[in-house]
Amino acid sequence: MNYVIIGAGPAGVVAAETLRKHDAKGSITLIGDEGEPPYSRMALPYYLIDKISEQGTYLRQTADHYDNLKIKYRQAHVNSVDTKAKTLVFGDGKTLKYGKLLLATGAHPIRPPVTGLDLPGVHTCWTLEDARKIHQLAQSGAHVVLMGAGFIGSIVLEALVMKGVSLSVVEMEDRMVPRMMDDIAGNMLKNWCKSKGVRVLTGTRITELSDTGKGLKVGLNKGKLPVAQLVVVAAGVQSNIGFLKGSGIKTDVGVLVDDRLQSNVEDVYAAGDVAQAKDLSTGERNVLAIQPAAVEHGRLAAMNMAGLDTRHRGSLPMNILDTLGLISSSFGQWMGTKGSETAKMVDKKNYRYLRLEFLGDRLIGAQSVGMSDHLGMLRGLIQSETSLGPWKQTLMASPSRIAEAYVAKMHGSLG
Repeated sequence: MNYVIIGAGPAGVVAAETLRKHDAKGSITLIGDEGEPPYSRMALPYYLIDKISEQGTYLRQTADHYDNLKIKYRQAHVNSVDTKAKTLVFGDGKTLKYGKLLLATGAHPIRPPVTGLDLPGVHTCWTLEDARKIHQLAQSGAHVVLMGAGFIGSIVLEALVMKGVSLSVVEMEDRMVPRMMDDIAGNMLKNWCKSKGVRVLTGTRITELSDTGKGLKVGLNKGKLPVAQLVVVAAGVQSNIGFLKGSGIKTDVGVLVDDRLQSNVEDVYAAGDVAQAKDLSTGERNVLAIQPAAVEHGRLAAMNMAGLDTRHRGSLPMNILDTLGLISSSFGQWMGTKGSETAKMVDKKNYRYLRLEFLGDRLIGAQSVGMSDHLGMLRGLIQSETSLGPWKQTLMASPSRIAEAYVAKMHGSLG
């Protein structure tokens, strides 16, 4: 079999390795469109603060890893896919045939319609090349403006602070990480960052950027900021599906796949940030742009491509964030759903928060701030869809007793 994988992130690499494990003789081609070995975007903040070198970001550390597995790594940009002819068309006009195809093309940063985003000194933090430029400009004492305080922005935030810059964060929503936290948790994180010397402006938009000759003037819809030496754009991401136009592959916000990670077109699969796959918490098809889901997708898609019928039960939405020493998290349906019940424990002074969401006697979602000991337990109870019985009412009254409930229900106690 001739396997081709477009995309050399975690989903693509794990898929290639899984294919080789289950098919010793098949041809495997892994395609990446950056001039780098396959690397992890999640490692870029560690590169920014010099904890690791560029090589430390690579997904596999031995130079001959892919050669040893007889995986051909090709650096090229795919322009289009002809599913009838089972052919890829590259940017230089060359073509490549496939027998089975995995789309693991990931996502790209959103660039809001703001004048001046193309100026020197304005960068996203998505590629290794982006990180090189930010590393050069984010010098100690420099004023840096971070546009966006979502999950990616908050990861970059910590790296920038550790580099010793003077940091201003501008978020258009009313709290930090609005797609991961409610107003209590998001504003708790905001206050924590402010206590660490970070200027955080929520409910604020950047309206334009201009070059003053001494730096970047950052125009806001309200308020003012000092001239910046660097602006980092972290305004969200979108799946890379544009090249599939005319292919017959069905897309929505991502490539629509079934519970075998296969698209509507036979022999074409998708994994990672480009796959609109089953969300375990809702049963609906969503794009979950998180590395654990990408790795899971890559492994399961490859198994199905290799002929091992393997069902994807669904991936659990989960985010765990370490922001200047404060751990926050969210799992499943953290904002609740129709008919769900909510229990909260709030200690704003000590930056501690726990919110639990129940549907019937099952835990379906949770979020926490400053309570990292319970993360595995929250995930386990949600993912296992465990019936809590009388423990549900106990947790409604005292959410902090989650560890007792976990031990009782997952380890057979009658407590």
